[in-house]
Amino acid sequence: MPSLRTYDIFICHDWEYSDEYYRVCKFLDDAPNFSWRNLSVPEHDPLDTDAMLEKNLRDQVRPADVMLVLAGMYSARSDWMDWEINFARRIGKSIVGIRPRGNTQLPVVIQRGASEVVGWSGASIVDAVRRHAPRR
Repeated sequence: MPSLRTYDIFICHDWEYSDEYYRVCKFLDDAPNFSWRNLSVPEHDPLDTDAMLEKNLRDQVRPADVMLVLAGMYSARSDWMDWEINFARRIGKSIVGIRPRGNTQLPVVIQRGASEVVGWSGASIVDAVRRHAPRR
């Protein structure tokens, strides 16, 4: 049997909504025949300055195969999420928006920036990662 590809994924999120972030991580962890590496900024590893955060975000987004964005309306209020999405677009990264259960509206930055928006299920997220990650 061939070995599984490991997908490098950056999850763009707001720590005020960390439950949704951890749920997406669980979806990815539990997906059959799927291996991934989390390139996101850890919650327990806050950075002291905006300049340090920006540098770390650049270093984490660059090697990602795909950026996942939790597309709740709270993301419309996050300057850092806007920065992450715009940076990913500038360097040609695919962006997959994840629409949380019950949400009908998406922030404009995600509507314009996402390659695709998927529903709140592990299978749809994993399928989108496979579709949008560069071929190796």
